[in-house]
Amino acid sequence: MHKLAVLTGGGDCPGLNAVIRAIVKSGYQEGIEVIGIRDGFRGAVEEEYRLLNLSDVSGILPRGGTLLGTTNRDNPFAYSTLVDGQIQPVDRSDDVISQLQGIGVEALLAIGGDGSLSIALEFAKKGLPVIGIPKTIDNDLMATDVTFGFQTAVSTAQDALDRLHTTAESHHRVMILEVMGRYAGWIALYAGVAGGADVILIPEIPYELSRVAAAVKKRADLGKKFSIIVVAEGAAPLGGEMVVERKMPGRIDPIKLGGIGAKLGEDLETLTGMETRVTVLGHLQRGGSPNAADRVLATRYGVAAVEAALDGDFGTMVALQGQKIVRVPLAEAVNKLKKVSPDEPVLNAARKLGIMMGD
Repeated sequence: MHKLAVLTGGGDCPGLNAVIRAIVKSGYQEGIEVIGIRDGFRGAVEEEYRLLNLSDVSGILPRGGTLLGTTNRDNPFAYSTLVDGQIQPVDRSDDVISQLQGIGVEALLAIGGDGSLSIALEFAKKGLPVIGIPKTIDNDLMATDVTFGFQTAVSTAQDALDRLHTTAESHHRVMILEVMGRYAGWIALYAGVAGGADVILIPEIPYELSRVAAAVKKRADLGKKFSIIVVAEGAAPLGGEMVVERKMPGRIDPIKLGGIGAKLGEDLETLTGMETRVTVLGHLQRGGSPNAADRVLATRYGVAAVEAALDGDFGTMVALQGQKIVRVPLAEAVNKLKKVSPDEPVLNAARKLGIMMGD
């Protein structure tokens, strides 16, 4: 093994640079040259590469984002291409493979979530040596206990809840914090428990508005004249649908969610008569320096990916299971999303604390 390529796809998250650093540094120890592909799979199509030296990754461990850039819009198997004066989706996957082979790349390390790793799996099926590295703040990838970026996102949301607590108690208000989580409520669940929320609403459990309002009023009757609610962006009322902000054609997932916090706040204020304020955490969850746990996990993933390449164990994803980093088939990681199950230990702990889950 003499040359690897690495790319970061999908949304950015804390820890991406830590993975890149680990790949370059561990590769250097093995005499492996590492080529960075700019802006995810778009750069793979457009041949936008850069050689990554030790000097390039010096000092990047605490930095958020990714020095390679990323995108969640471009799929080489349906790449937007100008054909006869019109933009049409064209399969450019063979171009990507031939171009990488042309510069001597022997394996592609793809860092991404469900969308990016699904593309990586398609490349693996076409014979490109691929190894996946699980990245998403949503923690919704199968076959791994934790994805890097998740723990920092939870810490960011928990810090916001700590700050909201003081102002909610001072002004006797209902405070709603809207966090990310399209189809899985891991951030809302963990941050809500860590931040002492009174109500946690997640996509896996449709909420009954009347029961949420009753829980808030019950607290007020007991002398707790404020309530803290955490709601995932993908949460929806029983019999209702997720709140869609707008559709964005060209993205791997064209639906952009947003607005559930405002809707919930308006509904609760009407039912309870209590002043309600909404905070949308948004991309603050993606930004900033990774915490210690994510730095360590990202580093372990990067080293493990290089080891898998050296072993020729392609078509796999490195994953954390228990305390060990293992290799699992890419197909197992992206066959469905990992959602909060009814027997999830943290969910059960939340219920036993008296936290209202919407049902």
